[in-house]
Amino acid sequence: MNFNTGGGLVGLLILIGDIWAIINILQSGASTGAKLLWILLVVLLPLLGLIIWFVAGPKSSTS
Repeated sequence: MNFNTGGGLVGLLILIGDIWAIINILQSGASTGAKLLWILLVVLLPLLGLIIWFVAGPKSSTS
């Protein structure tokens, strides 16, 4: 059986979102420890971590 649900495309979009989030975390004004914790959250829980970061994560230091 072939359940072609487009999982590869969804996974690629999540990966792109996670990379974007990590770049923004590194550019934020948060402390090094906070940056490390956010990055770990995004890496260990890719979709959930991305959503949590988007809602509550450190904001970029540039306006």
